[in-house]
Amino acid sequence: MDQIRKIREEVERWEKGYEVDSLPSAESEMGEPLKVLYTPADVAEADYLDRIGFPGIYPFTRGIYPGMYRKNLWQMRLYAGFGTAEDTNQRWKFLLASGNNGVGCAFDLPTQMGLDSDDPLAEDEVGRVGVAIDTLKDMEMMYDGLPLDRIASSFNINAPGAIILAMYVAIGQKQGVPPSKLSGTLANDLLCEYVSRGMWVFPPKPSLKIAADIVEYCTREMPRFYPFNIRGIVMREAGATMAQEVGYSFCNATEYVREVLERGIGVDEFAPRISFFFCSGLHFLEEAAKYRAARRLWARIMKEKFGAQKPASMLLRATGMIGGSYYRPREPETNLIRGAYGLLGNVLGGLQGMLHPAMDEPFAIPTEKTARLALRTQQICAYETGITETVDPLGGSYYIEALTNRIEEKIEEVMRQIEEMGGAVRAIEMGFMQKNISNEAYQTAQEELQGKRVVVGMNKFVIEEKKGEMTLHEFTPEVYEKQIERLEQVRAERRSSEVQSALDAVRSAAEKGENLMPHLIEVVKTYASVGEIMKSLKEVYGEFREPITI
Repeated sequence: MDQIRKIREEVERWEKGYEVDSLPSAESEMGEPLKVLYTPADVAEADYLDRIGFPGIYPFTRGIYPGMYRKNLWQMRLYAGFGTAEDTNQRWKFLLASGNNGVGCAFDLPTQMGLDSDDPLAEDEVGRVGVAIDTLKDMEMMYDGLPLDRIASSFNINAPGAIILAMYVAIGQKQGVPPSKLSGTLANDLLCEYVSRGMWVFPPKPSLKIAADIVEYCTREMPRFYPFNIRGIVMREAGATMAQEVGYSFCNATEYVREVLERGIGVDEFAPRISFFFCSGLHFLEEAAKYRAARRLWARIMKEKFGAQKPASMLLRATGMIGGSYYRPREPETNLIRGAYGLLGNVLGGLQGMLHPAMDEPFAIPTEKTARLALRTQQICAYETGITETVDPLGGSYYIEALTNRIEEKIEEVMRQIEEMGGAVRAIEMGFMQKNISNEAYQTAQEELQGKRVVVGMNKFVIEEKKGEMTLHEFTPEVYEKQIERLEQVRAERRSSEVQSALDAVRSAAEKGENLMPHLIEVVKTYASVGEIMKSLKEVYGEFREPITI
């Protein structure tokens, strides 16, 4: 401590001697003041072995595996899906041939809302921002020629997620691949939809029940499949701070864990298959510190709050992605640079997977060229920069360790607020999280408009652009007609009595509180549509009405 006292005295002398107080002030992404210089005095209270430690050992601050990227690189995936099942199948095959690890499926808005393509509410959105999936026939065509025992699939869908998983199991069985051999991830984070994105259907409590059904089924039948991919990203993209992103995600996650535990399933039976999906901004040092803090905190939550015994149950397995909200339509090539810096934050933060957006992805379906450039960004980072050769290269930096500690404190503050309100479901029903995120989004927008938050090419260093500089993927109206034609054909060819009997079984199971997954697997095999199945469930669970917040 004598040395720390001496350092503090020398820092004070240095600050006075060089008039450090007169330097321009700076703030973190969280809006907190940053020092000009960080020293051992800023992390003096940290016990190395207790708080930082080694990768692969509790509390996993430095990484969840001992060798990290030196042994295995992160999973490189691009989020892809548009138009019809055939369109998406072709894009997936292109990406897999280019080096993509597995497939990440983007669904159109009607599918995400549990609507069939011929629903009057769906007409202008069929196949526009993702692939349209109405029946098992669409899933069969989307996976045509793709061996399910050799690829992993990520399904970015929540409200009808159980139905999509049932279709995945069904086409696996048609290929001769049992559920136990299927690998991949399902979002299955229905609570995040109420907080920010709005793709909800049922009220929160039935949604929790369905989420637990999925986990129970996967725990018993699909040991290689991750039944949760808890989505901090959608809250961050909506405007949440990085502390809110992680804090709200962890509050949602603890609700899911409690719900599954009430089924009598031990925490160590399912916790190793919990995963998260986070968003990264451009302050890549802060993002790296965020992931280090989140890893440490999640390990402690699982060990101390839920009594996890296995180290695997304490690991924060996470995918990261530079937020599309950080991309800009002016000078779109600069988004390649923004994406690379965001990726750097993910890698320095030690994540296990990356879904890297193409430079035009926030504005339209990426073209093949821009999709390939996004994948190349990851590949160059992995194979040409040397960043993978050392585990947690930022570990031990006075700034990074101090920042990791501070972000952890902020996340805990966020979580305490929610817990004091009675948990995530109660906070959602009150509109608390929604209001906080909306306020942050408004403040950020105002800072950009006023120039306080610099966005190069938008509010600083602005130049006149030529029109049509960005080549966008063109949506074809024929997609809607083609999708409706297929849906009508499926309905004409299937056995109506079998469909109705299976739908009745789903409704009955919901009324009795049974696990829905076995019934959903059977009903999709009759080629019942997503909309028909969701309608049966709505008759039991009802629909959510969003609270008005002021």
